[in-house]
Amino acid sequence: MFQHKGTKTQRLLIVFALCFSLRSVWSAAELPARLSDESFWQLITELSEPGGRFPSDNFVSNELATQHALGQLTNGRKASGAYLGVGPEQNFTYIVALQPKIAFIVDIRRQNMIEHLMYKALIELSADRAEFLSRLFSRPRPEGLERNSSVGTLFDAFQQVDADSKMFDENLIAIKDRLIKQHGFKLSSDDEASIAYVFRAFFIGGPNLGYSNVTFPVRPAAVRILPTYEELMIDTDENGQQRSYLGTEENFLTLQQFEKNNLIVPLVGNFAGPSALRAVGQYLREHSTTISAFYTSNVEQYLFMNNEEWKSFYTNVSTLPLDSKSVFIRPLINTGNGYTASPQFRASFHWDTLLFPMSDLVAAFNGGTIESYYDVIQTRN
Repeated sequence: MFQHKGTKTQRLLIVFALCFSLRSVWSAAELPARLSDESFWQLITELSEPGGRFPSDNFVSNELATQHALGQLTNGRKASGAYLGVGPEQNFTYIVALQPKIAFIVDIRRQNMIEHLMYKALIELSADRAEFLSRLFSRPRPEGLERNSSVGTLFDAFQQVDADSKMFDENLIAIKDRLIKQHGFKLSSDDEASIAYVFRAFFIGGPNLGYSNVTFPVRPAAVRILPTYEELMIDTDENGQQRSYLGTEENFLTLQQFEKNNLIVPLVGNFAGPSALRAVGQYLREHSTTISAFYTSNVEQYLFMNNEEWKSFYTNVSTLPLDSKSVFIRPLINTGNGYTASPQFRASFHWDTLLFPMSDLVAAFNGGTIESYYDVIQTRN
């Protein structure tokens, strides 16, 4: 039995302190295994910032080799924390590999948030990968495709099928019904128009859709700079295994469960903005969750074009809940003569996807040793 020989007042103070300590532990609620539709939409509306401008559409990723860090990424991090990312579909492959407790996709373009909602509806509506691709591209499902068909076989089959305008209209209605009527998300008329715009890009481009070009030409890979949707899906990890979210039926079903559980939350936010990243960090801290990985694409290079924005971003990062395993996922442009800080692409470059400890960056930034993006990529060593 607890005994204390102090005065009555001292004993009361100790009891109050113990109660406050227990209250602090109890108030740190665990992340739910599933978010309700209301909670999901509340996070989107309350954590997002006003949309910003970006010079291109970014329908699909412009980066190959995104899988080349998966082995190292999943070492000791699977299901252990939260995932942060930016951009469209490349995040799904990292989410499937990591299986985090929750994922937030933060992008300055509201259109990216809308594209993720489009994906959410299509993924939830589809029984398997073949049906998903049929809906995504508005093309009839080719015969002979099975659940164990390779991802290459899937795309070879869909390359032989023409888009169907009637399917496009039907699928667009199904997407809106799923989001608005079934989930109850309050989309504006502009949001609905944005869904139609993005979905039409996939209808026109099909498997050959590129970064921001809905009429992406089929050319030899040796002279193509940016990858097609198909190339992104059939790409491999560092060991030659196809691990995209469409690489196997298991991967797709894992992603589908994340979407059905409302655990992939797309937000509108500027990395250097005043509230979105900080609000995500506060939400995770309140739920006793640290960040496992933060995929930044090449956003940081753009931020370094402004002398204040990169500082604001790293100040925001400093407020996030991190641990010793929290990493940035950075795709870097390797010109053959080292990595470039320029976001521009050249015919001779190739991608390297590398991991960088987030705590090292925060320490370097707070210590005043970060002055350029070159300094940032040195924090890997």
